[in-house]
Amino acid sequence: MPTQIAAQMYTLRDHCETPSGIAESCRKLKDIGYTAIQASASGFSTISAQELKKILDDLGMQCIATHRSLEQLEDPAQGIAYHEALGCKYTAIGGWGWKGDETQAQWEEFIDQFSALAAKYEGSSVKIGYHNHSHEFAPFGLVDHPELISPEATPMTVLEKKLGPAAFFEIDTYWVAHGGADPAAWLRRLSGRVPSIHVKDITINAKREHKMCEVGAGNLNWPEILKAAKEAGVEYYIVERDAGDLDPFESLAISLRNLKAWGLS
Repeated sequence: MPTQIAAQMYTLRDHCETPSGIAESCRKLKDIGYTAIQASASGFSTISAQELKKILDDLGMQCIATHRSLEQLEDPAQGIAYHEALGCKYTAIGGWGWKGDETQAQWEEFIDQFSALAAKYEGSSVKIGYHNHSHEFAPFGLVDHPELISPEATPMTVLEKKLGPAAFFEIDTYWVAHGGADPAAWLRRLSGRVPSIHVKDITINAKREHKMCEVGAGNLNWPEILKAAKEAGVEYYIVERDAGDLDPFESLAISLRNLKAWGLS
């Protein structure tokens, strides 16, 4: 299966606050060696799909995926029209359950609603998905019976079991590891349901604080992750770094060089 490396534009959000900033950032990415982007929900409200498509076409680039808010996807006609104008098939929301005190029943209700929304996109050229962070790996708390807390009773396992087939998973390698889970194992668990992944690495400082870093500069087992991703049918490897020590363009360049050195293109 053909694969492609893309840059998640959230990495460059401080440079993408205007259409001219987006155009310049895409030009720099093309010079670095990227041929595709994932448009972020942050900043890209300033530019139309048609204007972004022209910028990318002029550079010989593509928008292979987006991140959109749940509210932006609630009208399927609007969501489909936006992505068709971009020539883009995949879009994902950036998670749910941010308060951290949502019950399993509340998660199940959300998943049912999101699955129903995804089903409304069936038959179109657009699929919607769910992007994980680390809170999805927190066991549901049983205040009166903490001995009954199970690692197999988490929002992520409920998503695995209940998310409808019309929706896909966008696995984020950093956040899976941040949640104490194994990215390769989860790619295999969700095989066939993960067309795109976020590739970012995790390291730790002397104060035992997690940090994001460039792909290949941290502690993740990339040979195993990439093997699992290939087995799972991943099409797009989307490089992201939310925060870190290096300039974001330099960070994206290092990650791209390492991924290409490992055989991705």
